[in-house]
Formats: sequence, structure tokens, C-alpha cells
Amino acid sequence: MNQNTTAGSAAAFSQSNTKKMVLTAMFACLAFVLNTFVYFPAMAPFQHFVDVLAAVFLGPWYGFAAALICGILRMLSGRTIQAIAGAVFGPILGGLFYRKTGNIWLVFVGEVIGTGFFGAMASYPLMKWFYGLDTQSPFYYIPYYTPSAIVGAGMGIAVLLILKRTHLLKNLQNKINE
Repeated sequence: MNQNTTAGSAAAFSQSNTKKMVLTAMFACLAFVLNTFVYFPAMAPFQHFVDVLAAVFLGPWYGFAAALICGILRMLSGRTIQAIAGAVFGPILGGLFYRKTGNIWLVFVGEVIGTGFFGAMASYPLMKWFYGLDTQSPFYYIPYYTPSAIVGAGMGIAVLLILKRTHLLKNLQNKINE
């Protein structure tokens, strides 16, 4: 009896992980396509839009993986390392806030702080080491990253609020985790 219970829970765990891995790849592709075809100079709001959705639906670590995959794809298509540094901290922080509180608005806060501060601060040494750019201040990228994160995270929150109002948010989350 105990072996059957263990086997059943392992199968459920595996099925849930498979769903999350597939959704991680889909979120990464969605962010890449949106950022490639809807271009704003020095901004990637659709990355932050997808980061917020991934943080809520998948959690901080799968959200991080989606942002990392998208960043790598963007780098392979000609972007700088900022495509990674500016994307990965937001879904981690937003996802951790959401996991702890269940508050959608804290995902917004996590995305903006994660990207607008931590991502910007991480970009400074990376741009200096890999590209030789010396911007004179580690705070240089904050005014570029923060507006993009605010716009993109705002779009993500808008979608999540619509899903919550129509009771689809919980249903989708349950489907992913079953």
C-alpha cells in the first residue's frame, strides 16, 4: 500500500513538473517573440509582462528559468548581456513575494525592484567586463530599467486582475499544479 502511494505521488509530481517545464518554455518563447517584434529602444516591457505571469503561474524558479532562456535567445539574436541581467531578478523576487503572501500587487513590486534595482546593478559590472563600457556609476542603468519594468509589470498585473475577476486565475493555477 505504501509503495502505491509513493508511486502515485511521484507520478503526480512528475506530471506537474512536466507541465511547468512546458509552460516555462512557452513563457520564454512568448517573451522572446514579443520583445523581438514589438521593439522599444532601450526598453523590453514585454519581458517584464511575461515575468509577472510566470512568477504567478510557475513560481520564482521556473519564472527565473523562463527569463533566462528568453535572455539567452535575445543575446543570440544580437542583444547584450543586459537581456539576461535585466530579466532574471524580477521573477525571482516577484515569485517569492507571491508565494509568501498570495498578493498579486507584490508581484509588481518584486518585478520592479528586482529589475529596476538588482538587474540594473548587476548590469553595470557585466557591461564593464564583457563590453568595456565604463558608465562612471553603478546606478547608471536604473533610470533605463525601472520604467520598462513598471510598464511591463503593469500590463502583467492587468491581465492577472482580469483573470482573477473572472475566476480563471485559480482554475489555471490548479490545472498547472495538479
